Amino acid sequence: MQITGVEIYAYNIPMRPFAISLGTLYEAQNILVKIFTDAGWTGWGEGSPFPFIVGETQGTAIALAQDFAKLWLGKDPLAITSRMQELHQYVPFNTTVKSAFDMALYDIAAQDAQLPLYAFLGGHKKVLLTDETIGVDNAEAMAARAWVLQEQAAPFIKIKLGKGNDAVADIDRVKAIRKAIGTTIPLRLDANQGWSVDNAIHILNSLEGDNIQFCEQPVPAHDYAGLKRVHQATTIPITADEACFSSLHARQLIEMDACSHINIKLAKSSGILEAIAIARLAAANDMDCMLGGMIESKLALTANAHFACAFDNIVFYDLDYCFPHTIDPVAGGVQFEHRYAIHLPDTPGIGATVNEDFLAQCTRYTL
Repeated sequence: MQITGVEIYAYNIPMRPFAISLGTLYEAQNILVKIFTDAGWTGWGEGSPFPFIVGETQGTAIALAQDFAKLWLGKDPLAITSRMQELHQYVPFNTTVKSAFDMALYDIAAQDAQLPLYAFLGGHKKVLLTDETIGVDNAEAMAARAWVLQEQAAPFIKIKLGKGNDAVADIDRVKAIRKAIGTTIPLRLDANQGWSVDNAIHILNSLEGDNIQFCEQPVPAHDYAGLKRVHQATTIPITADEACFSSLHARQLIEMDACSHINIKLAKSSGILEAIAIARLAAANDMDCMLGGMIESKLALTANAHFACAFDNIVFYDLDYCFPHTIDPVAGGVQFEHRYAIHLPDTPGIGATVNEDFLAQCTRYTL
């Protein structure tokens, strides 16, 4: 099989403003890739450049995507390891745009095998229960939003914290939410690197007994020693997110005993191939993982959900990232039952595409 063409799209999706400690997003400025083959299969892939975290923008992703397409034309899409190694040799980092190409290859491979992606990856179908995230805001607004989510029967609520490294304000935010909704629904905290080590320890120890399931990335991503200090000084489990882009990072975190869990995101790991290595390494060390994302559409979310079904140690699901989108341009893909229960399609491949009328509005680059 050979790759005969590649289409690249500036895949912009309107959304409600979403704030984290690192900044506020007003639009999902993603990248979409379609890879065509002489066997008739078309692979779809999506990346969501999150500048605050991955250091990429839509512009850099589109520029590199055109170079990647030239590297792959005429080559075998089923040789996934070789194709991805070509991208890594061409340029380091740039994990988000690589993840879009990786995703498209896995879509082709699963279609060629006539299997849904989860089965192609050796997994089994299961229903995934996602949380829903509250962006960082004042305590009153976050408590009001938590009450709405409780009324919608959210099984878990994730709350963004860490803005300004303000311990008092963040403790007040959590306490206000607990006052509004009680302690039944588990909370997942995410500081997005926003706390100092001392503040992280103080905040988390102050919230013991508030049914906190875990806290994601309390300190800066590079500070593995600080992450370990927080992990050892608190009873609330710590999940490494921005600190883990690859299996090399995962190995270091595990060897240091710096966290309880790892949050795997295809946009961080350059796609499914490296995400498999992370999940396997965690499983070999009896570590559970979370499966998250950036602000992808339901296309990439579906690919992520397939991946989550391939590993028994992926037990936490943060798959709400298309909720802030004001339109859904995706055809097929996962189905949401009662908003939070995610069901996978059984069609071969990812089982999701983007509506052609929406693509017609997007800037396109063809090679």
